[in-house]
Parts: sequence; C-alpha cells; structure tokens
Amino acid sequence: TETLSGITHGEVLKRICQGIEAEGYTPRVVKIYRTSDCGAIGWHGAQLSGSGIAIGLQSKGTILITRKGLNPLNNLELFGMSPNLTETSYGMIGQNAARYAKGTPVVPVPSTIDNMARLKYIVKTTLMHRKETSCVRLDAPSREWDIHFDHEADV
Repeated sequence: TETLSGITHGEVLKRICQGIEAEGYTPRVVKIYRTSDCGAIGWHGAQLSGSGIAIGLQSKGTILITRKGLNPLNNLELFGMSPNLTETSYGMIGQNAARYAKGTPVVPVPSTIDNMARLKYIVKTTLMHRKETSCVRLDAPSREWDIHFDHEADV
C-alpha cells in the first residue's frame, strides 16, 4: 500500500526513522488502533512517548508532529497536503520530531503548492480514509512494532 503521492508505507516509515536516527535518537513505531484521526493518533503517541514528542501518520500520507500536553487538534507541525510530500519530506519531518525532543531548532520542510490536489485526490482520499476507519478498534490497545531497516541515515 502507498500514500496519495505513491510512496510505499514502508518507505515512508523508513524515511521518518532515518530522520530521527540522523538526530541521534532511536525511533519507536506504535500502531494506534482506536482512531483513524491523524491528530488523535499523534496525541495517543505522545502519551506513550518517552520524550513526549510523537508523529501521527495516516495511510494517505497526512502527517503531523505533536507534543504531550497539546490537544489532539493542536500540534507543532501539520502536513495536510500529503500528495505534495516526498521521501525527503518524510525524512525531514522525522528530523524535526527528534529536534523538538532535543529542544534544538527545527528546519522548514519545503513543500510545493498544488491548488488542484484536493480536486484530483478527493475520491481516493475518501476511500482510503473509509478503509482506514473501518479498521478502527475502540477496545484494542496500542501495539509497538518491531521494525528494522537495512539502511544508512542519508537524510
């Protein structure tokens, strides 16, 4: 499966993890089953995070960085136009999450503007979100994934 921009979910996770590792941190990947809302996913992750910083990620590629203590609809950074995100973008988002954890300055994540993206992707976005929402299990606990990539941090 892949994001709206055609990047595989495995590659997205790999790039985020590379970004975190480039800042000297070890990434932790946790699957949140009780919601499909990106803000709520990030919020739950922040509650579980040792640093209090978490990344919320939806299957379509929408991603945010949040901190423990913020409301689910509040966040540090939000990247809602996922069709415009690249592999490099996801790596930089991972780096910024680690920088928030360290308390060091973050760097702007470049993005392109595509005013037609909403129109081009509305049907696919709706179908992906519907599928993701059908997998929500309110009674299921969050589960940490043991993910390893054979890679060098090249962010």
